[in-house]
Amino acid sequence: ATLDCSEVVVHAMKEGSMAFPRVPLLTVTAPLGIGNMIETTLLTLINYPSLVATNACRMVVAARGQFWEETAGANPPRSLVPPRTDSTGISPGVHRKSIQLAEGGPADFTRRKPKCVEFGLRRAQGPDGGFSASKYSHVGGFHATSNVMAGRLLDMPIAGTHAHSFVQSYTSLALVEGVKVKRANGGKGGEMVELLPLVAKYREDMGWQSTNDGELAAFVGYASSFPNVFLCLIDTYDTLQSGLRNFILVSLVLDDLGYTPRGVRLDSGDLSYLSLECEYVFHEMGSRFDRPFFYDLDIVASNDINEGVLHSLNKQGHGITMFGIGTNLVTCQSQPALGCVYKLVEIDGEPRIKLSNDIEKVLIPGKKVAYRLFGEAGWPLLDLLVDSKEVDQPTVGQRTLCLHPFMEQKRVAVVPKRVVKLHNLVFDGKNGVIPGRISSLGETRQFVNDQINHTRPDLLRYVNPGEYKVSVSEKTFRFLHELWHTETPIRELR
Repeated sequence: ATLDCSEVVVHAMKEGSMAFPRVPLLTVTAPLGIGNMIETTLLTLINYPSLVATNACRMVVAARGQFWEETAGANPPRSLVPPRTDSTGISPGVHRKSIQLAEGGPADFTRRKPKCVEFGLRRAQGPDGGFSASKYSHVGGFHATSNVMAGRLLDMPIAGTHAHSFVQSYTSLALVEGVKVKRANGGKGGEMVELLPLVAKYREDMGWQSTNDGELAAFVGYASSFPNVFLCLIDTYDTLQSGLRNFILVSLVLDDLGYTPRGVRLDSGDLSYLSLECEYVFHEMGSRFDRPFFYDLDIVASNDINEGVLHSLNKQGHGITMFGIGTNLVTCQSQPALGCVYKLVEIDGEPRIKLSNDIEKVLIPGKKVAYRLFGEAGWPLLDLLVDSKEVDQPTVGQRTLCLHPFMEQKRVAVVPKRVVKLHNLVFDGKNGVIPGRISSLGETRQFVNDQINHTRPDLLRYVNPGEYKVSVSEKTFRFLHELWHTETPIRELR
């Protein structure tokens, strides 16, 4: 009846912190029995959210490309696109632009950085897993979610498109005869205007009579319900010869009525080629009809996208402005489980060690304080673990010897320009959660983004990334190896 957490004290890294091997995510001080009882609870609350946020962050970095800058602007200005010069509907002189090559090619800073949207609810590990994936993918940098409930409860942006079945359900243009939308511009603002005759006129003028009638009817119906967020899935029948053209026809009418179309979604095929063709046609249409909105349309891509696909698209070149990522995000395809562990390092003030034949599983004993040391360039140089009882803690401007935990010859001397203590008190027994220590979702997301923008570029490489140093102080190194020798039985050979 008296079993409670009144003697439990928890120090944790700030939510959203970049964490490296051997640096504790949190430190629990508690009676041994209570500490063991809360192990599973803590691990299940940490493992999956950390995994999803990390997976999401890696995908956001991959989608941006290695050379993207925060100041990258919108799509190319209209002046870069020459006018239409023949009757084919496509100008042979239009300058085709392709995305920068993330693995060493020239950067194209006139482009928007692609955003990522979470599309994974239907593939997640149940509704609870789906909600967690929506929340923590947003922490990792995803722009929005298709999970409407998560968006509502967490105040996150919601994004999505109609389904293929919506397009398939329309069989003829007769189904949208008489469908109207309210005019949003001009002196006749508020007037109800029938869409189909206006769309049919553009279709005749463009010579696009061969596009699929049912698909065009679906787009007209969708436009009547969502004129302000008109974004269409265009690959139900033929992406370039039907879907793209039908979208353009309805978009021109919406623009005439004072609305701004949003873009298209590609869900199959060669995403590099198709996205560049869509972008090319949009720019040609913008020049031909003098319609600025064509230069700001989104090209959304989905279809089993993962981190490797994102890097591959960067190499190939593409015109995608938004990625819808589901299965491989929420199921964490590249690493389905995060192997966080919960180990005893000290009892009654006496450090304890756990040994193993695998060096990565050898425990660094004792309660430790973790610091992140920053250099002159502004990004972190290494993390340093120091025993909590040590008098000499790292200080700005003071030379600090930092050693590899298991290889004495691997050591560096650091004169830090900034020192950050990585753990803060977040739960204090009877006082509960410490006020002001829990950040909002938006603040955590911004914190993650700030860290990525101030991380050494080599650490973010997809192929052969640099290794971030996690070191120990000299006293911690000596004590670790002394205890290692003490606790290891001496084998006797005969």
